[in-house]
Amino acid sequence: MDSALRDELLRMDARDQTVRTELAADGSLFKGYHPKMEAVHREHAARLREIILHVGWPGEKLVGKDGAHAAWRIAQHAIGEPAFMRACRKLLDEASRRGDAPRWQFAMMDDRIKAFEGLPQRYGSQLRDTVNGLAPYPLEDVEKVEQWRAEVGLPRLGELLSGLREEPPPTADEIAERDAAELEWRRRVGWIG
Repeated sequence: MDSALRDELLRMDARDQTVRTELAADGSLFKGYHPKMEAVHREHAARLREIILHVGWPGEKLVGKDGAHAAWRIAQHAIGEPAFMRACRKLLDEASRRGDAPRWQFAMMDDRIKAFEGLPQRYGSQLRDTVNGLAPYPLEDVEKVEQWRAEVGLPRLGELLSGLREEPPPTADEIAERDAAELEWRRRVGWIG
């Protein structure tokens, strides 16, 4: 195991979570992609890109479960870099198939990318506000989502949603404004044409 690399990944992940917590506390995290959060994500993506060039995907055998989890989260948060996230999805697919990462990490990365691309997600891991509370972005197959989630080790979607209720839900106007801003951002960074 590479303890120095593990520690570096854990420090990056902790910094990400600290900035997220600070921005959530003052409410600014939830008003578009905050520039401070974006700067952290881009810096960490650049470093993870360097790591991948030298050692490949930093999986559990190299950096332990917590280090690999940190690497996954850094990649999952690189939302301003579509090409990098797509490359990480491929690496996570390979790592999870050989047992060097949990399969749910690939599933969540795949769903996030599909949601940003405007495509239906398979595992229902990406949620959004609706006037009725939190709900998944469009699903590839509503009838099979629970089976697919079980296959990768994710909890049942129904159970997850029953425990997540936002009070109060946003208004239709707030949702429309948020969706328009998100669509413009997805176009600007290259998720969709």
